[in-house]
Amino acid sequence: MEAAINSNTAHGVALVTGAARGIGAAVARALAESGAQVAAVDVLLDELKASAGPGITPYPADVTAEGAVDALVERVERELGPIGTVVNVAGVLRQGSVVDTTDEDWEATFAVNTTAVFRLLRAVGGRMAARGAGNVVLVGSNAAGVPRRGMAAYAASKAASTMLVRCLGLELAEHGVRCNIVSPGSTDTDMQRAMWKDEHGPRQVIEGVPAEFRVGIPLGRIGQPEDVADAVLFLVSDRARHITMHDLYVDGGATLRA
Repeated sequence: MEAAINSNTAHGVALVTGAARGIGAAVARALAESGAQVAAVDVLLDELKASAGPGITPYPADVTAEGAVDALVERVERELGPIGTVVNVAGVLRQGSVVDTTDEDWEATFAVNTTAVFRLLRAVGGRMAARGAGNVVLVGSNAAGVPRRGMAAYAASKAASTMLVRCLGLELAEHGVRCNIVSPGSTDTDMQRAMWKDEHGPRQVIEGVPAEFRVGIPLGRIGQPEDVADAVLFLVSDRARHITMHDLYVDGGATLRA
């Protein structure tokens, strides 16, 4: 998909969190190839530097640290220019049932998946509104809309962030700022592979696991990071200029769009 970035609506600088690998790296590459100057943010310093390329500038940062997000936004705008696009990809998954999830697991999950998103949107939202343009995309999860066993903290954190972005979209619509969500299903990333118990993991995901109340993937394939990046690229382009507060599922039909 080739969805041109419109420089007239301040999309020249894009900030992407979780950009060192997986979906975040794919999003950073796609935006850079479309002409954006990308600030690639991640805590994984070595991998972040390795993923840098033309149009991609690494910004090592821990988005959960106190004051880190405000300092990051200030630095990026000082060094690269006004941020026109923000894509929140950074996320963690700590598996466990509700009754087995510890306070530490819950707080660590929300720190990355929700609180860091809130702080970033708070830091850039006012700037975008003042400039009268901007795009926000959250890479959420289809788990935010469908219950998953053993993923309570993750699903809850993604659901919270999804509603946060939709509320921001409502608040900033009058200022020309669009806010959307891309919700992937099972995608071939390190996070996904960590959940596979053996070599049959991909097949079980595609076919479904009745014991886990989990349907399969009707399209018959595991998603690739580029599939999600293409959806992000569309939503930040002028082809989606009349779309905001939308939650686009990119899961091969796995949730039956419940």
